[in-house]
Amino acid sequence: METWVLLAIMAAAFQTLRFMLQKQLSMGTLSAGGATLARFFYAAPFVVLGTGLYVWATGAAPRGFTPAFWVYALSGGLAQILATWCVVALFAQRNFAVGITYKKTEVVQTALVGLILLGDRVSAGGLVAILIGLVGVLVLSNGPGGSRGRGRRMLNAAAGLGLTSGGFFALSAVCYRAATLEIVSDDALVRAGVTLSVVTTAQTLGLVAWLGWREAGQVARVWAARRTAVWMGLTGMGGSLGWFTAFTLQNAAYVFAVGQVEVIFSILASVLFFHERISGREYFGITLVTASILALVALA
Repeated sequence: METWVLLAIMAAAFQTLRFMLQKQLSMGTLSAGGATLARFFYAAPFVVLGTGLYVWATGAAPRGFTPAFWVYALSGGLAQILATWCVVALFAQRNFAVGITYKKTEVVQTALVGLILLGDRVSAGGLVAILIGLVGVLVLSNGPGGSRGRGRRMLNAAAGLGLTSGGFFALSAVCYRAATLEIVSDDALVRAGVTLSVVTTAQTLGLVAWLGWREAGQVARVWAARRTAVWMGLTGMGGSLGWFTAFTLQNAAYVFAVGQVEVIFSILASVLFFHERISGREYFGITLVTASILALVALA
């Protein structure tokens, strides 16, 4: 099995654990913005320290950056903040597994963003997979009130948040891949670690300033929740390092396509930890989205 595939699976597992912790923190302890800050605030120190130790131990320091690195890295960081904020808000609309599946439309959207920004082309088979995924999203967008008009079902808040988060995650993934490729180094882990260090530091500083201005007291609550949030930082670091390193080795759409195993992990988490029930219709929608992602890899 190729290295980037194993990295994507590892990243998906870490990300599921992180979202479980983030959901708990967002249910009364922190606001959506506070839970988003916690994800970066407690990851940044570990990322910077780990990258520094790796560079020191291996001597594989990057030989330089292009100016485009900063544009891609900071743009990706902002998109990820907005995407994470949407996901945390989504937890209040639908249960855990369905919320994560909405987010996984990032796979289909990444293929489109990659085509626009990097010229990555999608085959005819990939287009078929996108259509299958679209059907799955429409099935999932049918809210609890099944008798309501189709337009209202398609335009409910959960659908909007999920699709928006997927779009921002897609943009961030393509930007991160582009940023890692702008670092002059033959070591994929160095390129991933340096990019991740810059991104998480910028995200932490930006969110601290924003919440200090817009949500007084949230930064203090993030610190007060450190006993739980520090684990969210560690799992977030593990997931991000897996994604970033895989991005240096493979097209972002393919990496996210393999990472769709997160849907399976999230179903297990939903049933075993949150004791939530998933309807047959929602399972059908999850199956369609999952099938579209698998087909994107097999046919593209």
